[in-house]
Amino acid sequence: MPANEPSLIELYHTMLDMRHFEEACLEGVPTREIHGELHTGIGQEAVAAGIAPWLRGDDALVSTHRNHLHGLAKKVDPYRLMAEIFEKDTGLCRGRGGHMHPFDPEKRFSATGIVGSSLPVALGFAYAAQLEKTDAVAVAVIGDGASNTGAFHESLNMAAAWKLPLLVVVEHNSYAISVRFSEVSATPTVAERAPAYRMWARHVDGTDVEAVSEAAAEAFAHVRGGSGPAMLEATCFRFRGHYEGDHDTYRPRDERKRMLVENDPLTLAEKRLTELGLASEEEMARWREASRTRAREMLARVRSDPLPPASELHRFSFAGI
Repeated sequence: MPANEPSLIELYHTMLDMRHFEEACLEGVPTREIHGELHTGIGQEAVAAGIAPWLRGDDALVSTHRNHLHGLAKKVDPYRLMAEIFEKDTGLCRGRGGHMHPFDPEKRFSATGIVGSSLPVALGFAYAAQLEKTDAVAVAVIGDGASNTGAFHESLNMAAAWKLPLLVVVEHNSYAISVRFSEVSATPTVAERAPAYRMWARHVDGTDVEAVSEAAAEAFAHVRGGSGPAMLEATCFRFRGHYEGDHDTYRPRDERKRMLVENDPLTLAEKRLTELGLASEEEMARWREASRTRAREMLARVRSDPLPPASELHRFSFAGI
């Protein structure tokens, strides 16, 4: 591991802030402050937190409809991201992008709601980095469902053929909405497909933030060193439905109960911190409360912000307006 390896405490704090950020966002759904389908990554924090330490400012990250944690990993301003999710005029896109399409050009972060489409966009960033002769990395985050799209295969083939600096992060939560991955894939994992493109690949436990971070460090070093594209697949669990309002009847009840008990990345990190003697339960309780308080204070500030004025409905929709 590089000398700047993050500590487990640092990774745990990152996951705490991610969890409480999204829990605060959940409050905007029943009140209809947030419209449309809100997709959260609650339960998947270890993946975003694990890649966060290795992302640089000049790296580009293109995410999915489930994008909040990746924006935080890319150091997007949490307040402006939450304001965008709540469709406020103070948001990243002045409330026009909403929770599914936040953009931050300065942080080189963007998202697309179309399954698999983060790949070709990230591929463009990777090609630009190669043309500009920089060692910046383009990261495409996808779910396991996107691995069965045409964009997945075309993008990986081009990235490998041209040795582009592309890192594909697969958040494998076993379901493409309601379709179980094992029922529609010829391979148990996505990473084992990578050799067909002569790509570096690793499959890790995405509930273990240390394992993700260690594998991410290796993946970024591979890509940044000019050795071509790489794939990091992390098995994880989304604790909520595909979107808020999804009845989630396609997952057996015992499966949902078990993942909450056995596969919470925060609980697993807390157990590890205790075992290593790095933190007491009292300390972790204080950390949890402090993180929760910060998120609630941010939520209160966002709720007091103005909505975009109706007179500017078409502003930013067309060039010159």
